[in-house]
Amino acid sequence: MSAHIFVVEDEKPIQTLLRYNLEKEGFKVSSSENGEEALSLIKEKKPDLILLDWMLPDLSGIKICQYLKHDKKVKDIPIIMLTAKGEEEDKVKGLESGAEDYLTKPFSFPELLARIKAMLRRVKPTVVNEEIIYLDLKVDRVAMKVYRQNKEVSLGPKEFKLLDFLITQPKRVYSREQLLEQVWGEDINVESRTVDVHITRLRQAINIDGSKPLIRTVRSAGYSLEN
Repeated sequence: MSAHIFVVEDEKPIQTLLRYNLEKEGFKVSSSENGEEALSLIKEKKPDLILLDWMLPDLSGIKICQYLKHDKKVKDIPIIMLTAKGEEEDKVKGLESGAEDYLTKPFSFPELLARIKAMLRRVKPTVVNEEIIYLDLKVDRVAMKVYRQNKEVSLGPKEFKLLDFLITQPKRVYSREQLLEQVWGEDINVESRTVDVHITRLRQAINIDGSKPLIRTVRSAGYSLEN
């Protein structure tokens, strides 16, 4: 999966556990421990889904949810509220603030994962599809295999991740910095030119005999997947 999940949780052990399990499932994860910072980062990063704790040290999850749902740039990002408040009136309050779903602590990770996948299937199906096709190119995310013109293409792990990310939004141009953040992770110190090396390998691998080039270099801008 290539969906980006933003976790707003002030309890460090819970935040660490969520990040570990979500990344193990293939999600890209960003996080924050307080509301003010979360609001700023969410508007900057525009994740695919937000896991939002109700009880935070500065702003409550309810307030954050209300702020986000009144901002036209991020109002469509689905929010799953995480809270120790289990009363029905609290659940109603959370949903009325704009949250799409509500999960009471303590919860099992398999249940949370199922809710995340269900939510993403409704609002952004391309990031949870097990198989995605663009022209004569197919990416099988379960088997981690790639096919071009029905022939299997051999890719390294980074090349597979690059292609899996690019194919979610064909024809969109991504800068080297955006690709580094999405594929290598925001905490990894890697030079932007590293992207060029892996793009070259990816391009060579998927440009099989008789096929059209599918990765376009946009001068001073970056790369896109298109024919």
